[in-house]
Amino acid sequence: MTNIFVGNLSYQATSADIQAAFEQYGAVERVNIVTDRETGQPRGFAFVEMTDANAAQNAINALNGAELRGRAMNVNEARPKPAGGGFGGGQKRGGFGGRDSGRGRGNSRW
Repeated sequence: MTNIFVGNLSYQATSADIQAAFEQYGAVERVNIVTDRETGQPRGFAFVEMTDANAAQNAINALNGAELRGRAMNVNEARPKPAGGGFGGGQKRGGFGGRDSGRGRGNSRW
């Protein structure tokens, strides 16, 4: 199974559009258009899973730079997701906390 990253997608591109483009080169197992968690709107990229590695490589070579719904796609083999969720070891950004958060508010515990 080969996982393919498809970037620079038009926000109007559908799973059916993407599947039709890739099926020209071999069997497509799955198309996953990535959406924003809060709004549900597409984020402009997707992942395509193809069964045959040779077919997947042919699709990558043929479709990288090809136009779909008016935009030139960026197509390449997907890299594994980095460990830790992409925020430097899984730490949350922002928020309130730590030793200095109570300064200036009469908090003398620290």
